[in-house]
Formats: sequence, C-alpha cells, structure tokens
Amino acid sequence: MTTDAPHSALARTAEGLEQDARLDGLRSWYRRLAGSLPPGRVLDELRGRSLGHPLHPLLTDLPLGLWLSSAVLDLTGAGRHADAAQRLVGAGFVAAIPTALSGLADWGGLRSVESSRVGALHGVMNAAATFTYGASWWLRRRGHHRAGVAVALAGGATVTASGYLGGHLTLRRGEPAASGATV
Repeated sequence: MTTDAPHSALARTAEGLEQDARLDGLRSWYRRLAGSLPPGRVLDELRGRSLGHPLHPLLTDLPLGLWLSSAVLDLTGAGRHADAAQRLVGAGFVAAIPTALSGLADWGGLRSVESSRVGALHGVMNAAATFTYGASWWLRRRGHHRAGVAVALAGGATVTASGYLGGHLTLRRGEPAASGATV
C-alpha cells in the first residue's frame, strides 16, 4: 500500500533504508527478540486481536503525549514545573514498555525484508529514545534538571525520527499485516 504523496527527502531516505542490507544484522537480532515473546493469547493481544486492529498505534499516544507534555512544561515554565515535568517523563517511560512490546509483536507479522529492516530500526530507535528519557528522569531525580531537559530533548528528536519510520511502515508500506489482528 502506498499513498500518492510526492516523494520527499524523508520518504527517499526511508526507501533507501528498505534496501540497505547493512540493517540485516539488526533485523536478525530483532527476529530473535520478537521470537522470545510468548505465543498464544499474550501475543494475540499484543497484536490487538480483541481490538480488531493493531494495538501498537493506540499505545504510542501515551508515551509520546506524556513526553511532549513534559517538553512543554520544561520549555515554557522556567523551571516552575520541574516536578510535574519529571513525573511526566517517568510516566512516559513506564507507558513505553507495553508500547514497545506491542510494536515487537507487530514486527513479527511484517511481510517483507524491506519492512522488517525499517521496522527493526524503528524499534531500536524507540528503545534508544526510551532509555534517553530514563536517563532524563534519573538526572532530574538527582537535582540536575537542566541536564535532564537537554537529554529529554535529544530523546524527543530520536522518537520523532523513529515515528516517521513507523508512519512510513503503516502509510507507505501498509504494515503490519491485517492478519495479525483478526478477531
């Protein structure tokens, strides 16, 4: 499935990643990781069986919204909302766990080598962003608010780039396969 949207530099980059065999090592590692998810009911629910469509897109709103809200407080509050921003960063970290698991479950249902390359990179970038936000929370807890903000902004840039790749998988490539979410 592709859209009729004009090819932007970002779209060309994502399409280049689809063809980049250097991502095959990452794809192989990700296959082993996805294979560690327990088969059966848990995997079915992580793929959104009860919803009738993939769970992952629904869950992404939670960590992204929490982290974006923390950035708004950080950038507009002149430190007045440091405690609230710290809580939002921590809540986003916790919300990222089921989001990552559902994305990993979806990855197992991708239909092509090209999609699995982009999907593995998407997942690893999200993991890197999540750990970056974890570091931000830790810094903030220890009184290093400014450093925590800087680290969180780096995490925000990473999760934004990764989100583009996730959108590419869904909107340009038509992934994940609908069969993973049948009722």
